[in-house]
Amino acid sequence: MAAVPHHPRPGGAPVTTTFTHGWSEERLALKRSALEFTRREVTPHLEQWERHGEIPRGFQKRLAHAGLLGVGVPEEVGGEGGTLLDVCAMQEGFMEAGWSGGLMAAAYTHGIAIPHIARFGSKELIDTYVRPVLSGDMIGSLGVTEPGAGSDVAGITTRAVRDGDHYVINGAKTFITSSVRGDFVTTAVRTGEDGAHGISLIVVPRGTPGFTVSRQLDKMGWLASDTGELSYEDVRVPVTNLVGEENHGFHYIAQSFVSERIWLALMGYGHALRCLNLTAQHCKDREAFGKPLVANQVVRAKLTEMHRQVAVARSYTLEVASRYDAGESVVADACLAKQTAVDTAVWVADQAVQLHGGMGYLRESEVERHYRDVRLLPIGGGATEVLTDLAARLLGYST
Repeated sequence: MAAVPHHPRPGGAPVTTTFTHGWSEERLALKRSALEFTRREVTPHLEQWERHGEIPRGFQKRLAHAGLLGVGVPEEVGGEGGTLLDVCAMQEGFMEAGWSGGLMAAAYTHGIAIPHIARFGSKELIDTYVRPVLSGDMIGSLGVTEPGAGSDVAGITTRAVRDGDHYVINGAKTFITSSVRGDFVTTAVRTGEDGAHGISLIVVPRGTPGFTVSRQLDKMGWLASDTGELSYEDVRVPVTNLVGEENHGFHYIAQSFVSERIWLALMGYGHALRCLNLTAQHCKDREAFGKPLVANQVVRAKLTEMHRQVAVARSYTLEVASRYDAGESVVADACLAKQTAVDTAVWVADQAVQLHGGMGYLRESEVERHYRDVRLLPIGGGATEVLTDLAARLLGYST
């Protein structure tokens, strides 16, 4: 690679494109709060967190103090209230200001760890786990994926056997976000027959004998997010840690799939918009052959196509979120919105690195981090291939 001039990491580069249409004044204010919080509490520290491999526990308290941790969670269980669109407005602000994928995953793991408890759990479980998470005092995670079962949730083999007033759990989980720092794991276990109808959710606290983080996983991206492999060896937990009813776990998990996939779609177009803004600024500042890069028609065409794809992904994602808030069934649309947004993220990040040239290949360039982070999005929350097939069945295109 040819030598390139050194430039400061462009983490504080000015945002040149922002989207405001579709937001009420209240949601615009929420988005601005997320932008300002990022500039104050995230931008000065993010590079260190990426190198360290996790975010400090105190960051949850700062989010809670700012009123940003419990957005979208009902007030009656300790949240800030609001709908999925409120979450969208907040997350759009975070991503536009330069959050990494790992930071988003680590800071908001409760978005997948506690909804089932908040909706179906006992008052004791809500008071013990949900409220402390939303105040920033605890960190939870969700344990579904196993070495032999990822997108195939119905295929999990970790088993819980009733023994008097306890369940005894044996099995393993992998790729579990926030499990290294976590205080508990909402664990999907098999309590009944094979398939979806034999799955339950049980809360397993950290420190329970036999429950260990067998190793922390070293990843391509999402570096600020601690990700672990978990081992359950004769782990005994009280039957009161069962979330809702036995053998209803798959149904509980499935109810959270739509919001999780919209969340990942938001990450997708958020990464893409950040890459667009960083790249547009770079192309205005960088000169080659005696003129700025942006003076070349091919460069302008690429930037415009990047903008188009971001705008389309955003519109589709927010339309599906709005329909979800209105009570419509949008399972297929959520799958397709996720695919649209994450495909946009992968393509735009690739173009961003290309237009940055050699600088885009260096760790000191922010677009390099986004390039690595977005690669997980077509895999996480259900692989694109699996979700496309699910959408095909729901849309009536299968035999």
